[in-house]
Amino acid sequence: MGRKKISAYDAKTHLGQLLRDAQGGQAFLITRRGTPVARLEPVETEADTDLSAILDEFRKVRARVRAKLDVRGLIREGRRR
Repeated sequence: MGRKKISAYDAKTHLGQLLRDAQGGQAFLITRRGTPVARLEPVETEADTDLSAILDEFRKVRARVRAKLDVRGLIREGRRR
């Protein structure tokens, strides 16, 4: 969904409805006399994060790394510096 423009007056008058809409995924750009002054956006929650997609991306990156890495060795080396 795109960000919908709304005046500060309308935002104040309809705050309850705007909060429900934001909870449903709608974002708003609040303006004062046509000038943007604030954003009202949904908060990203853990439920919004698709962990399987993140893990798939990590696997793709890992597959591109050809060298055999010794993570513990790298940690030890970093501690010596």
